[in-house]
Amino acid sequence: MADAITERATAGTIAGAAITNPTNPFTFPQPPDFANAAEARLHFKQRLAAAFRLFARFGFDEGVAGHITARDPERPDHFWVNPFGMDFSQIRASDLILVNHEGEVVEGGNPVNRAAFAIHSSVHTARPDVVAAAHAHSMYGKAWSSLGRPLSPITQDACAFYEDHGLFNDFTGVVYDPAEGQRIATALGSAKAVILRNHGLLTVGRTVDEAAWWFITMERSCHAQLLAEAAGEPHLIEHQHAQLTAQQVGNPLAGWFQFQPLYARIVREQPDLLG
Repeated sequence: MADAITERATAGTIAGAAITNPTNPFTFPQPPDFANAAEARLHFKQRLAAAFRLFARFGFDEGVAGHITARDPERPDHFWVNPFGMDFSQIRASDLILVNHEGEVVEGGNPVNRAAFAIHSSVHTARPDVVAAAHAHSMYGKAWSSLGRPLSPITQDACAFYEDHGLFNDFTGVVYDPAEGQRIATALGSAKAVILRNHGLLTVGRTVDEAAWWFITMERSCHAQLLAEAAGEPHLIEHQHAQLTAQQVGNPLAGWFQFQPLYARIVREQPDLLG
């Protein structure tokens, strides 16, 4: 019941941001329900493919680094992930690989990045509420991560992460050991994101859309803070106003909704990603 109340409250918050025509009632969109696991699986995979195409468009790719995962709707100890070595800009839904929490490829003919398994299996195990997780070596995220500091509430957009992101304040090399992935999951805690020092960003969500959007806007928030601090000393948003703004722009429905125009754009431009 509490979850349902929260959903109604966040839906009201997002809907309240829109001015609608009173003579033409508007039903605010919601994440879809699915008739069966197969329908949900196809949806997750198509959203993953779209997220990879968008990450490529925004320059978040770095060689073979980076991964976005989605928990399988029928097998919660399995997740879908990008093939190791395939460029983000080329990934289609049918290219995705299914791997279990023992590190075994269950579906797909390509290998899986060992770091993707070590990090994402730990996150998915520690957070049953998480459907998707996103990590990439994006330029401003990795630059900000080198400072070993959380983001500050200096913009409305950055407030989405106010008191809702962790810091993994260590670096010991490429994450191949699942024990290191467990430490990252611990640093993430119950938050929507974690900054991995000297490494980059990781975001999670109850939908693929949400996890992808949190990554996109967190990367931009890192960029904004780097620019602001290079120019001077930014003014912080006061605590109570940052908390209120976090409720308005940082809830799961807001994360899901922000991704929808990006999804529509990339599918129209690159419809092959759905195949």
